This record gives sequence, structure tokens and C-alpha cells, in this order.
Amino acid sequence: MHINSFGVIGGDKRQLSAARAIYEDGYTVLLSGFDKLEQILGGMEGLVTPPEAALCSEAIVLPLPVTKDGKNLNAPFAGEKIPLDDGFARMMQGKRVYCGMKERLLKTSKLWNKDMVFDYFDREELNVLNAVATSEGALEIAMREYAGTINGSKCLVVGFGRIGKVLSNMLRGLGAQVYVAARKKQDLAWISLLGHEPVAIKALSDNGAYDIIFNTVPALILDSHVLAHIAQEACVIDLASTPGGVDFDSARRMGINAVHALSLPGKVAPKTSGEIIKNTIFNMLEED
Repeated sequence: MHINSFGVIGGDKRQLSAARAIYEDGYTVLLSGFDKLEQILGGMEGLVTPPEAALCSEAIVLPLPVTKDGKNLNAPFAGEKIPLDDGFARMMQGKRVYCGMKERLLKTSKLWNKDMVFDYFDREELNVLNAVATSEGALEIAMREYAGTINGSKCLVVGFGRIGKVLSNMLRGLGAQVYVAARKKQDLAWISLLGHEPVAIKALSDNGAYDIIFNTVPALILDSHVLAHIAQEACVIDLASTPGGVDFDSARRMGINAVHALSLPGKVAPKTSGEIIKNTIFNMLEED
């Protein structure tokens, strides 16, 4: 499907990067919900209101996540809140709307046509590429929080999904001793084949002599029992979405340095993350 104009409403620096990438490809781009920024991307149509962006654009790009509170658009740079109500849904009628976590958006009004709302966060290519930014961000935190070097350190990655695969390879490239914990037998086989040390999830408490532990599993894996077997000087970095996979209260009581690192792509690599969003949306357009 051919689209000539895009309205980018709300979001963080990822959305600004996506808007720039779309504009540099020769499309008309209107921005809304960025009132707090001192400088707007050069060459764009400038700031408009959400109704103006909807009226003058064929496609709308909304944030990831589209909302955090279930009531307002996720728009940290907006001068005032942008309610996700019937009025917002009504002005999007007839538009192709692209957002992250669209189920949250659909719950805000019965007027949404789910067939015209497309979730770029559901796309595998976006999540695979975001795993790179997340892993690099995790390494940045590890370098800051851990007293030693990653090279030669004993690192445990809990989980062998997208992030676990990318992060374990990055750690190995930096010279770390890499252990990867997983439940499935086939994952443990792949972990071994790739040159890492496989660890069964159920055996995590058997050996806690790790320098840095990265959790990628969105379930309570590093509970008080497991944490009790971890060296006090270890650094624990939880990359899983809220509520995470670490018992932070227990870690605090035990004096273990535990960090919950959320939404790293938007924080450490907004330019690349925005370009990934733009490319994913264009992939979706090509398939229509």
C-alpha cells in the first residue's frame, strides 16, 4: 500500500528518530505531542495538534507502548496529557494506525476498528533487532555497576530467547566465561553447541559463584532461595519486563546489587530503535 503522509503523535526519542527516517525517505511528516522539546527535527512540517495530524495524514504512528496508564497516550514530551478516549479514536477513523502493544489502545474506546490498528511490536524483525540494543545496554550497565572487567568474568544469562542468544554471544566476544540457564533440553543442547556452559533453571542454586547475572525471563526466577546462593559482590541485571524476574526486596536485604533495566532500546539507542520502528512499519505496508 502506498502512503504519502504520516502523523507521528507522542512517544519518546525513538518516535522522533522514526519520524526523521520517514521524512528522509521523502514523505510528509507531521509531529504532535512533542511540545517540551526545544528543537524539532529540521525540515518537518513542525508541531501540530493531534486532530491536525490525524486530518492531514494518511497513516498515524503512535508510541511503544502506546499507553502506560491505560488512559493517556504515552507522550513524555507533550505539554499536556493526550487522553485516549472516544474523541481520540473518532478522529483516527479511516486512518491506518501503527502502534506498540495495540491491545492497550483497543481497550480505551469501543470506537476503534481493530482491523485498522497494526502492532509493530508484534513483528519478529523488530524484536530481534531490538535484542541487539537491549544487549548493548545491558553491557553498558554491567561495565558501570560491576567492579571488575567483563573480560575474564563469570557471567550467567538466565533465559535463551532473543535477548539471551544475542547477549550470550556478545559476552563471549568480550572474553567472559558465559553460562546460560534454560529449561528446555533442546535449548541446553544449543547453548552447549554454541560454546557456552549450559545450566538447568532448576539447578540455579547449585552454583552461585557468578560475577554478573543477567535475567531475561519475565517470571520470578531469581527468588530469595536462589539469591541466597549468590556471592554478595555479584551484580544482578534484570532485563525482563515488569515485574521482572528478580526478588528485589530479598536482594536488597542481602546486600546484592540488583538493577531492573527496563526499555533499554529507547534509552541507549533511540536513533537505531526509531529506524527499526520505521523499517518495520514499511515492511507492514509492503505486505498490504
